[in-house]
Amino acid sequence: MGNQVALLADSSKEVRKRAEATRHAADGGIILVPVDFSEHSEAALVKASEYAQAMSASLVVLHVVHDPGEMPGYYAKLIKKKRVTRIQDMAAEAFDQFMNRASENDPQNEPLREADRLMVSGLPVTRILEIVDYLDPMMVVMGSQGRTGLKHLVIGSKAAQIVQLCPVPVTIVKKRDPNE
Repeated sequence: MGNQVALLADSSKEVRKRAEATRHAADGGIILVPVDFSEHSEAALVKASEYAQAMSASLVVLHVVHDPGEMPGYYAKLIKKKRVTRIQDMAAEAFDQFMNRASENDPQNEPLREADRLMVSGLPVTRILEIVDYLDPMMVVMGSQGRTGLKHLVIGSKAAQIVQLCPVPVTIVKKRDPNE
């Protein structure tokens, strides 16, 4: 375990192969943490690492490469350097920065330091559920922005879809507002 660089699994066959290797290497159970690099994802990652520590489980951090229609240029906004590059490369760089920042914020957090990183392309909900099927985690921990009203109806909530469709327990985490 402990894949320190985000690698893109291009095919379902490769995803299945990586999931089997991860399952085999994990001593205890596996906690899957889908991330989109938001503050809510970071809060979910921290909470998942606490669960992993308490349950002697391994973390698998997943990012689904998808430039959403409601936010074109999503990765370009995350990477400050202006250059022409593939979206997968920008996503991998953003993923590595996200994980490094989380590890630097809590350097003693072993589950976080040792987490496997998996990156796949596709529609987030579909690919997350596919990874759940291949990986058979004990739970999924993910962040949610908690959209309400018209935005929720128009855009929908990936977290809500995962909660409805996922065959394993799902914990949804929101970043706490420090003013509350």
